[in-house]
Amino acid sequence: MSKTGLTVKALMEALDGAVHGLVAAPRGLGALVRTVVVAGEGVPVPAASLVVVPAGGSAPAARAGLQGASAVAALGDDAAGLRDLGLPVLSVEPSVGPEEFAVLARSVLEAEETESRHGDLFSLARTVATLTGGLVSIEDAGGQVLAYSASDEGADELRRQTILGRGCPESFLAHMREWGVNERLWAGEVVEVAERPDLGAARRLVVGVRAGERALGTIWVQVGDRPLAPASVQVLHGAARLAAVHVMRANSGARSTGRDTEELSVGLLTGAFDTDALARHLGADPSTPVAVVALALRGPEADLPWRLDQAAEITSVYAAAYRRDALVIPACGLLYVLLPATTGRSPAAWAGELVSVLRDNLGTPAQAAVAGTAPRMRAVPSLKKVASRTLDVVADRPERRVTEFDEVRSSVVLRDLFDTLADMPRLRDDRLDALDGEQRRSLSAYLDAFGDVTAAAGRLHVHPNTLRHRVRRICALTGLDLDDADQRLLAAITLRA
Repeated sequence: MSKTGLTVKALMEALDGAVHGLVAAPRGLGALVRTVVVAGEGVPVPAASLVVVPAGGSAPAARAGLQGASAVAALGDDAAGLRDLGLPVLSVEPSVGPEEFAVLARSVLEAEETESRHGDLFSLARTVATLTGGLVSIEDAGGQVLAYSASDEGADELRRQTILGRGCPESFLAHMREWGVNERLWAGEVVEVAERPDLGAARRLVVGVRAGERALGTIWVQVGDRPLAPASVQVLHGAARLAAVHVMRANSGARSTGRDTEELSVGLLTGAFDTDALARHLGADPSTPVAVVALALRGPEADLPWRLDQAAEITSVYAAAYRRDALVIPACGLLYVLLPATTGRSPAAWAGELVSVLRDNLGTPAQAAVAGTAPRMRAVPSLKKVASRTLDVVADRPERRVTEFDEVRSSVVLRDLFDTLADMPRLRDDRLDALDGEQRRSLSAYLDAFGDVTAAAGRLHVHPNTLRHRVRRICALTGLDLDDADQRLLAAITLRA
């Protein structure tokens, strides 16, 4: 049933409501369960199976042929009589019953196997659910369920039937055809399907997943216990574009993964490979102007990898909605987004919306930097450096959500200059090494205020006469002549470097 399987412990957790308790676990709960069988005379027991004992099943009968079993499940009294089998023994909730329990256990294993084949789609479904606030399922062109979001809070009868049966009921598909929904889907619309209590269906949004003229499937978002997010239509457009890639990859049996694509995409940022050939391989036009945006997640470093993965999922959906050929590339603890030039919203406006979504959903003060637009893909590496430098400059100002390079150009250039000076110690005024911390702060404030003693003293919270005395003392100690423009400039650079 399942090639990978679940541990007995994981299966118990997934069947929480149907498992009444654990009667025995002499060797722990780490054994894998790959299939489920109902015990009976002549029924073979495959290796790595969960054996479900029918109601009133005898202990001797249950013991037959259990050598390869991973666990046993039975009703209360029957389960108690099996505690000496040397296997984990699960007590089944009496209101469920063994036959229904076996069906539930099989559905859990089937879902796990489906997710192992369509992991990218399950991840996408979870992200769409997060961004829309709805309950999400992704189906193929025949209505078979490929992936779905985990939560069932507020799920209607149609969703339950669709997921349990691994496909949309034919009765609802027939109504879809009658309503003309399919024609609108393949025209590229996000279609709102009204509530139909008679069909057990709440209000829904649905979008088609296509590759050119080929229909690959649909993404459904059911309205649950709360209204859908205002940006749900935009989210579904982006999700449909990403789902098309995942479905085609799964259908072709391709072994490449999203992680493989990420690793190749890093080459666009570094310029270490043939940029034009790499861009074409990733589905981008190397001659198209492309805006470069970088995203940073501020906060604890401990959970940064997890938060970065979540941010990459959300960003990918929003980037795909902006442009089908947009690229999202995790690198060096940041996310870089390459947005081919468009006449629509500016990259800064798009980045502002994305940062708000990331802050709301991840609870972290995300920041974005818009480096500018590269005239073609091979110019991206230089703008990548500009974007990361821009984020460095605003790192201590979390209130800044989006920063364009031109807004902090001087600060970015000065940082590059100071990095260069750090490797060339002769290009500084070493006379200032004799100053203590208070003197350095006083001289820096005085220079930053262009010699305005009153303004500088206010920033230092001292009396102007105190600052005048300090400046005179500094000049006497170092021989600095503050009437000399070159000396003032070199002193200011030395103090900042």
